[in-house]
Amino acid sequence: MLPVTAFYAGLLGFGFLYLSLRVIKQRHAYRLALGTQHRLVERAVRAHGNFAEYVPLALVMMALAEVNRLPDWGLHVLGVVLLAGRAAHAYGISREPEEMKWRSIGMGLTFAMLGVASAALIGLAAAGL
Repeated sequence: MLPVTAFYAGLLGFGFLYLSLRVIKQRHAYRLALGTQHRLVERAVRAHGNFAEYVPLALVMMALAEVNRLPDWGLHVLGVVLLAGRAAHAYGISREPEEMKWRSIGMGLTFAMLGVASAALIGLAAAGL
């Protein structure tokens, strides 16, 4: 059982659902079944797509860290940083005009989470050898 990872997967699942519904809303508003011929549709699609590109790997890394007994406090740090990063990025990229500061903060937090999780996994794997 992976309760910490499951908790953050649940929260991030709601984030993914929210971003998905925003895409649908924008497509409906601008009558676009496919494509992104409107700037606001493009922003919604990219916020959703970027989330989908980064979150699965991050959750796999958290699950591996939890299975390999990273302390719960460490898992919570990774989860909070990932949540904050994804929320900041989605906010920044969704604004018109774009708020590059929030988008940059979001990517920085996401990259920090991935980097720390990568280092932790290598350390945990080396300790188990």
